[in-house]
Amino acid sequence: MTVNPPLPADAEERKDLTLVYGVLLVQSLMASGTHLVAKVVVYAVDAPTLTLVRCLVAAIGMGLLLLLSGKRPRLRREDVGLVLILSLLAIPVNQFFFLYGIRYTTAANAALLYATTPALVLLLSRIFLGEKLTRRKLLGVALAFSGVVMVILERGPDAGMQYVYGNLIIFIAVIAWSTYTVYGKRLITKYGPIGASSITLMIGTVMFLPIGILPALQFPYGTLTTANWLQILYLGLVTSVLAYVLWYFALGRIEAGKVALFTNLQPILTTVLAVILLGQSLTLLFVVGGLVVLVGVIVAQYG
Repeated sequence: MTVNPPLPADAEERKDLTLVYGVLLVQSLMASGTHLVAKVVVYAVDAPTLTLVRCLVAAIGMGLLLLLSGKRPRLRREDVGLVLILSLLAIPVNQFFFLYGIRYTTAANAALLYATTPALVLLLSRIFLGEKLTRRKLLGVALAFSGVVMVILERGPDAGMQYVYGNLIIFIAVIAWSTYTVYGKRLITKYGPIGASSITLMIGTVMFLPIGILPALQFPYGTLTTANWLQILYLGLVTSVLAYVLWYFALGRIEAGKVALFTNLQPILTTVLAVILLGQSLTLLFVVGGLVVLVGVIVAQYG
């Protein structure tokens, strides 16, 4: 029987980083369809009802995930305050404001606003976590955001006054998500990615009940189509369970700013999916913008 020798420390670190980047790519792919799916389903379901139903679906999915993992996280008394804040940011602010705001703006505008997440996370991480703010990180963030702007401009954002209200609402959601990303690192070391995600999701859902319960009880569910239910399942299980867990998994292994930078891949991946599924054509500006985003992400990872 042969025993494989242990990998050198640097080789083991590269292997772990490869896994983290692979996870983030999968997470970005899962999240890339969120803006499009949400933009469609908010016309069939009002935002309070959609948020609550989405969270209830996610809570069931997360519960099943906990059963399969065999882990039952127990909240420690010293973490109650932080958990309450993160739960508030995750559900009543981030998810509700996103679903409410996207009805009043375009999916392209929402994608562009969420592309500011890395810059916000970088700033908050520097202030509250003491993460180093290197030139390469700044250059990478600038490049990636520039590439996103190129892609969004090519796909047609709209700066019309009729979208200002929706844009402001979604930007509040972006700030909440950025703060959730920064402070969530503290929970991961104690509860793991599944435990941390499940705690904030379930408590956040309870927090949202006073807002969503009455609209949800009065909503005529018989008007929903099969496609609508599939869209809700996508938002609940894929975006709110799997994507959240993968996000926290990566946060537990690399700096918050580097994790957040992968948000810039979402508009690129969304367009690629539209090309594959809807037959849209690629333009030179999109290709160039996509390459700039990738270069920016890579540059920042080595910062």
